[in-house]
Amino acid sequence: MLKSAVSNQTTSVEDPGSRIEAYPDEGGLRRGGQVSVAPSSQAGERRLTRMARVTRQEWAPSILIFLLDIFIWMAIYGMATHLRNDAAYIGPFEFAVIEIIQIAVIVQALFIIGGYSSRTETRGLAYTAEHILALLCALGISAFVIYVAATYDHTMKPSRFAILSSFLVFIPASLFYRRALRTHVTAAAADRAFLVLGCGKMAAEFYCVYRASPNHQGLQFIDPEGKHVGERIAGPGSPLIEGDLSAKLDDMSRRYSGIILADRADRIRPDLLDRLIRTQFQRIRVYTLESFYEAHWRQVPAHSIDPLWPMQAGFQLSRASPYHYVKRMCDIILSGLLLVICAPLMAVIAALIWLTSGRPVIFKQHRLGRDEDIFTAYKFRTMRNESEVGGRRSEDRGQGTEVREEDINEAEIRGQGSEVREADLYTRENDPRILPVGRWLRKLRLDELPQLWNVFHGELSLIGPRAEWVECAVRYRDKIPFYHFRHLVKPGITGWAQVNYPYGESEEDAMQKLTYDLYYIRHYSLKLDAMIVLKTIYTMFAGKGR
Repeated sequence: MLKSAVSNQTTSVEDPGSRIEAYPDEGGLRRGGQVSVAPSSQAGERRLTRMARVTRQEWAPSILIFLLDIFIWMAIYGMATHLRNDAAYIGPFEFAVIEIIQIAVIVQALFIIGGYSSRTETRGLAYTAEHILALLCALGISAFVIYVAATYDHTMKPSRFAILSSFLVFIPASLFYRRALRTHVTAAAADRAFLVLGCGKMAAEFYCVYRASPNHQGLQFIDPEGKHVGERIAGPGSPLIEGDLSAKLDDMSRRYSGIILADRADRIRPDLLDRLIRTQFQRIRVYTLESFYEAHWRQVPAHSIDPLWPMQAGFQLSRASPYHYVKRMCDIILSGLLLVICAPLMAVIAALIWLTSGRPVIFKQHRLGRDEDIFTAYKFRTMRNESEVGGRRSEDRGQGTEVREEDINEAEIRGQGSEVREADLYTRENDPRILPVGRWLRKLRLDELPQLWNVFHGELSLIGPRAEWVECAVRYRDKIPFYHFRHLVKPGITGWAQVNYPYGESEEDAMQKLTYDLYYIRHYSLKLDAMIVLKTIYTMFAGKGR
């Protein structure tokens, strides 16, 4: 009876947790009565599983956006040249060369601003402005390269209308599908959480920082030892500490976006550490606190590093890298050009300050440079004369090659009966000491123009950590761990901390800005400097200075 049943139709056999099908066979059930699994169904399930696993990968949205950029640009530019009926090309080779140049420049420009990172929030105004600026730069660079090449081969000279119109269409189109994909990625990630291993002070501090960040994914805290299960990680309202780590590691790829180690490595059991290493290479990302800060927030937390941190592999600053000399050459050329170009504007600003507030027009102050060298920084004066007492006093001190405690009056730093009070160290929101014209100069960052002379002279770079006033630098060095690391690189007019964090008003702000300065030192490169330039332009036009 069983044989006749299976010879006429396939029979579904239910099994707990799976569904398998028996298929007819000339000799009855295959392998002596064992039920055989349907090959096509099993292969289909495997394909779906692989596809789902691929789509959950962190790099999947990046690859999709990269391919969309290429195909959309080719379609837009091809349509523009077709509508233009451009007869300048003698064959497809010249057309392909021009498209390759344009695509290469576009991809590089968008890569610099994080346009291919799944972690970049592409729906905000800040990214939109940076995206537009990056593509406008790509338009200028690609047009320059193409028309320089056209001077040697006139058959490669494309239509200016085709290039300009293509970029004008591509800018909103590339923003549209980035926003749409970001919405999809955010919705998909909302159902998944990060698994945090640790329940001590480091884990509690991480929770507080994460809660204040733009991240919206959940956190699940695990005590590997099971001693604090059921407790709150950081007081009332914070997540409960859970246990059963082994079961959660078995279901990592479906429920979690990654694992975060919020504990010291020497406190993790060897067997657990071995399993985490295999998870990192085979399934999903395992972060240390430092790597999570770098990957998601582009910061390096000071509490996660040690005195040997600058000696790790990968630091371009630890040796004479070619980029160091290229950057200095760019500083000289660009600062010289900007001094000449901005000379009329600087004359107008000087006249406005002199007419509205009198002399001096230029504010001078001793600041700390690379290797803790002291130099005199120049800025347009934006505050009333009585607030500059500390700056003038710092100029009267003898100049040495390094900061020494005896060079600075400790009572003056601490504000004990001195003219350098806590309030004089920082510029507050709506500070009454700021001149009316100075307020606009600060918002547009035009008060920094005289520092171009410091750049040309070699004391500053165009890009780098902020050069702090000597009094502030010594105060921070004594109270903030590893603050002296920021003096490994030449300070700059603008920098990673300046474009990512508001103006500092306290030591806590200085600690936060240090995390960005450490990231800049760790990732010192042309790509990061180019990103800072674009963010600075956005900051200037948005009037976000103070």
